[in-house]
Amino acid sequence: MVAALGVLAIVGASALIAFGEKPFRKPEVVATPVPQETKPVETATQIPAASEVSPKSAPQPKKSGGPQIIHVQPTDSGGQAGIVIQDASAVGQNLSVAHLPDKALIEDGEGGPLPIRSADGRRPFDVYARPWSGARGARVAIVIGGLAVSQTGTQSAIAKLPGEVTLAFASQGNSIGRWMQEARRRGHEIVMQLPLEPFDYPNVNPGRNTLTVDAGEEENLKNLRWVLSRTTNYTAVMNYMGARFSTDPEAFGPVMAELAKRGIGYLDDGSSARSVAPDLAKKDGVPLAIADTAIDGVQERGAILKKLDELEATARAKGYALGTGSAFNVTVDAVVSWVNEAKKRGIEIVPVSAVATDPERK
Repeated sequence: MVAALGVLAIVGASALIAFGEKPFRKPEVVATPVPQETKPVETATQIPAASEVSPKSAPQPKKSGGPQIIHVQPTDSGGQAGIVIQDASAVGQNLSVAHLPDKALIEDGEGGPLPIRSADGRRPFDVYARPWSGARGARVAIVIGGLAVSQTGTQSAIAKLPGEVTLAFASQGNSIGRWMQEARRRGHEIVMQLPLEPFDYPNVNPGRNTLTVDAGEEENLKNLRWVLSRTTNYTAVMNYMGARFSTDPEAFGPVMAELAKRGIGYLDDGSSARSVAPDLAKKDGVPLAIADTAIDGVQERGAILKKLDELEATARAKGYALGTGSAFNVTVDAVVSWVNEAKKRGIEIVPVSAVATDPERK
């Protein structure tokens, strides 16, 4: 259980500096359809796409880049209503349909649905991102990983954690499609954990379908696509282990290029100071977030709360901070308590996409 959840390591902020100063994702106000009532189902591949539950009044974006006006039905006074979006990739989901995959962002793969950029340029990174205020105050993102390993633990974490907390699903887990739907219904942004080769592999083993330095490009991409097909509606992948793999640009390069092609971000837990993720993400145009610290290296409530306070101090100093942890009961309970108090102190809890540097936002 402990091995499957993993304990995420401490990070420095220097990698962000190396990546370069790039704009963060900004929240956009968009008109989105309200779904008809649907019956609950087990897997993501069995549920209707969001586009299939759109009422006639739903706006239809033009398939062209650049600023544009999307017109909806006329208002009661006879005037024409509409909203302006910056570009096609800025269109996000209404939270009421957040558990429904957008059919335009899915490609059929050998093992299941794969994320892909839509024909009009929208990315899963944008569409499945949780909205946030866009305010300039201190922002803290918290990512809790290891979801779908323990069914009871997963259910408890989804039920207890505030919707602003990002959830990371273990690719080795069970019923991921069902848990994804539940998490998205409750407002969580989600990411997928990608098993990467650590040092002393296979004695230290992230699990099946691990990407390794010696495997070769074709095999690694096959394993990557297996992970990506485990569910839908996520914005990014994050490394699970990977101290060796993340330092090898020849092995890591094709993986980052594939993420760029599919419009998926990358979250580096910072466990390796030598990770080449920042350089590769900048080169390929992949949205990148790097954690400042692991909050539960010591699984004790007081120690976790202290780490969360350190995140707050970092956020007040540089504007934002990102912490990672695992779905242990003690971690979940500490995060719930801390978040409630931090909001009263003026800290905004944001999804991981809100603190990612995005080369496409110039």
